[in-house]
Amino acid sequence: MNIRDLTYLRALSRHKHFGKAAESCNVSQPTLSVQLKKMEDDLGVTLIERTNRAARLTPIGENVLALADEALGAVDAIRTITAEASDPFSGHFRFGSIPTISPFLVPDVLVALGRTFPKLQLVFRENITERLTEDLLNGDLDAAILATPPETPRLLSIPLYNEPLLVIHPLGHDLAALDGLIPSDLPLDQMILLSEGHCFRDQTVDLCNIQSRTTLAETSVTSLETIISLVEAGQGISIVPALAQGKGWLDRPRIGVQLLRSQGATRQLNLTFRKSSPRRKLIKAVSDEIMALLV
Repeated sequence: MNIRDLTYLRALSRHKHFGKAAESCNVSQPTLSVQLKKMEDDLGVTLIERTNRAARLTPIGENVLALADEALGAVDAIRTITAEASDPFSGHFRFGSIPTISPFLVPDVLVALGRTFPKLQLVFRENITERLTEDLLNGDLDAAILATPPETPRLLSIPLYNEPLLVIHPLGHDLAALDGLIPSDLPLDQMILLSEGHCFRDQTVDLCNIQSRTTLAETSVTSLETIISLVEAGQGISIVPALAQGKGWLDRPRIGVQLLRSQGATRQLNLTFRKSSPRRKLIKAVSDEIMALLV
């Protein structure tokens, strides 16, 4: 058993398919399959439940994987520490962001980091909070811009920005006549939300105290850009982060924009990273660069 075999096991756990796991590891399917079978023979246990269509880890396989993740994290830390011995601001920096932040902030972040740290090789990944958290814990990301606090003590975060929330509605909507909107003013049967899995949807549901799906508009989409376009077309109202206005996304003639004035009508952006990360110095420098963009 070696580090490569642990990497194969982790890939199979994620993809639940030998072919897809092999592709993610840049090896042939027979190579990956044979190596994992050798590892099972060496350990004397069955790690993988094999079927014609899929593959999943057995309970003992899951236990082995948990230790494998720790081992691979330690190997990654060793490589990072040795690379940083000469220059802590060089090498690969893999960071992510949720979709409700990325379009408003990440392009500027990439430019700023490239200018400040020319030796740094930036790798970016966009995904929902749950997936980014998994990638952080697995060591596939060094840091991620999230709008929720860490869900495990294995992660830490640096506060970046407390962002106000805005209500958008078609021009001439009844909401335009109100001064100082609060959540109870909003007609929930007209509310367009992001699809389930997006943390911004969850925050909106909590903020507006939405108790039932029947109180919501039936429209549900996967991007803020689509929500804004639907509101412009008169199909409903929504809540969006203030960064959308700062980047000109709301500069449309048929959209009204109002600040939501209520306790909790903000979201806290954080740069989240592993507690065990050896790249604290770089992560702090990255957070400083991001905060400078948000001033």
